[in-house]
Amino acid sequence: MADPEVRPEGPQEEDRLHLLGSLLAKTELEITAATRLTEEEEIEDVLSTMLGWSEQVGDPGLAVNVLTNRLHRTALQVAPDAEELPPGREASFAAAMAAVYALSAQLHTERGDVEGTRRALGGAEEALIDILQGMHGLRVAIGDVAGLEDEED
Repeated sequence: MADPEVRPEGPQEEDRLHLLGSLLAKTELEITAATRLTEEEEIEDVLSTMLGWSEQVGDPGLAVNVLTNRLHRTALQVAPDAEELPPGREASFAAAMAAVYALSAQLHTERGDVEGTRRALGGAEEALIDILQGMHGLRVAIGDVAGLEDEED
């Protein structure tokens, strides 16, 4: 995309989101490489990163929009092809979506949008069910509990 042989006129407006995604990935890789791995130091590093992020974003309403976009990206990255997922990925996808729906429900509530709040809560409740089903699937996989097929016998 930024290759001058492919685009001698340089990046175009339609390249913007792709390039921003590449920049975001580079930034996240840098943060990950700079984060120390001991539990105490990791928390300090994460808090320091969050402080810098919060200072840059500023507006709490904008922060919620950014977080919602991040959660959507996270869900799609956890489950890029949302066909049949292994239970741990299903639970992780659903957890990210539950957070999206919960934030959405809060925003709708703050705006006085009762129907929007109900829709978002319905999505969050469905996602919570998917989380529990995925966790149960993992328990079945490691032999902690019987699967549905075993319970019917």
